[in-house]
Amino acid sequence: MDACGLRALYAPLRVVDVCDALDGIGHFGVGLMDPEIRPLWSGTRFWGPALTIRCVPANRPMWKLDSTEDIVNAHGLWFREVGHQGIEGLIRPGHVIVTDTGGAGEVGFWGSCNSLGVVAEGAVGIVTDGYCRDTAEVALQRTPICARRRGRTIIPGRIEVVEVQATVGCGGVQVRPGDMVGCDDDGLVIVPQEVAEEVAVHARAILLADMRARRGLYERLGMERDETVDVEAVEAYYRELQP
Repeated sequence: MDACGLRALYAPLRVVDVCDALDGIGHFGVGLMDPEIRPLWSGTRFWGPALTIRCVPANRPMWKLDSTEDIVNAHGLWFREVGHQGIEGLIRPGHVIVTDTGGAGEVGFWGSCNSLGVVAEGAVGIVTDGYCRDTAEVALQRTPICARRRGRTIIPGRIEVVEVQATVGCGGVQVRPGDMVGCDDDGLVIVPQEVAEEVAVHARAILLADMRARRGLYERLGMERDETVDVEAVEAYYRELQP
């Protein structure tokens, strides 16, 4: 199944449904990203294949800049001096950008501007085991970023990209290009691409069973139904996916 079809299978699923399905096929704990890596705003939700970036701490400081213009353009000066591997041209609609920061210290590799840029190119989420800066703007923009911490500093003199679209470690789990990455308020999970289609089938059944059980409790308690117990909508969604 291609990436687009796989994303469609995962769209209604919760992270917990997928974690339960992974357990069910014997992949206990596989893909559970460190819970310290969290969405920056409540309600963040995405599923998509990974596009990976591997970084390492810089081994030289940024030099003193002589003018306001140079300070404003510090990133360009740094990249021209030390080189930079970008992901321009690699992003496809639905990608989740997964960033291994190599244990670098505080550095806002992702911020409100460059993250919005990759969303404009089609990315549906960003994950980093490091820092994100400009977090008030990120939340205001509803830019889907998950980070370990909030930071203040910029890239020059602190971090370098050394490889893209390679196997990386992020949040204690292995992530390869094309592995399925999921996020919601409960955290993040990585589904190995070899089992992603099978896991989606089991996770769908888990979700629907939970929705039916909670709908019964809603009725018993006199609660008004909401979309989280709309079994018919989810069933109809999956029927439409069938050829």
